[in-house]
Amino acid sequence: MNIFKKKIKEEEVESDGVDQTGADWAYSDEVRKHFFEPQNFVTETPKDFNGLGMVGSPACGDMMKVWIKVDPKKEVIENFSWQTFGCASAIASTSMLSVMVVENGGRTIDEALAITPKDIMDRLAGLPSRKVHCSVLGDKALEAAINDYFRRTNQKDRMKQAGSRIIDKELRITDKDIETAVKDGAKTFEEVQAKTKVGTGDPDCLIEAKELVNFYVEKYYL
Repeated sequence: MNIFKKKIKEEEVESDGVDQTGADWAYSDEVRKHFFEPQNFVTETPKDFNGLGMVGSPACGDMMKVWIKVDPKKEVIENFSWQTFGCASAIASTSMLSVMVVENGGRTIDEALAITPKDIMDRLAGLPSRKVHCSVLGDKALEAAINDYFRRTNQKDRMKQAGSRIIDKELRITDKDIETAVKDGAKTFEEVQAKTKVGTGDPDCLIEAKELVNFYVEKYYL
C-alpha cells in the first residue's frame, strides 16, 4: 500500500470509519486530493523569500514552516511555500491555505490575514471533528511569516502579537482570551463563553470559537 494511502487510512478509520467517541473520521475528496498531491509543498528551503514562519502544535504533534515572498510595493503575497511532517489534515489544510493565498495573482497581506480556519475547512468540504485544530496550524505559521516580513522590512509596529487574533469582532475577544479561559479551568465551550462572552457579540464567530476551545482543551488536558 502506498505510504500516503496507508497514513490517511490509519487516521481515517480506527473502527469502521469512527473513532472511539463515535465521531465521523471520513475525509472529503478535497482533503484526500490535497493530502496526496499537496500544493506549494517544498522539500528544501526556497531561495527567494522575505518572510519565514515556524510553529508547532502540541495537540497534533506537528511542526510547520511557511515561507512567503511579498511584493513590497503592492504588499501582495506572490509565493507561499511550506513544509510539515504532520498528519493528513494538517497537510491538506496548509496545502489549501497556500492555494487560497496565491490564487488569482495573490492576496494582499491584510486579505491573507483575514483567512480563517473555517474558510480553509469550507474549501476542503470539512474535516473530521478530532482534526479540526489542524486547520489552525498553517494559519498561525502564515501569521508568523508575515510578522517576520514586517520585522525584515522595519515595520515592527505592524507586527501582530502572537496569540492575539480577534475572534469576536464586536466584543474584541481574542484567541488568547479563549486560551486563558481554558487554562483557568473551562473545558467546554459553554464554560468558556461564560468567562469571556465570546460569541454573544458576534454570532458569526461561534464555529471558530468552538474549534479553538476544542484545540486548547486538547492541548492542556488530553
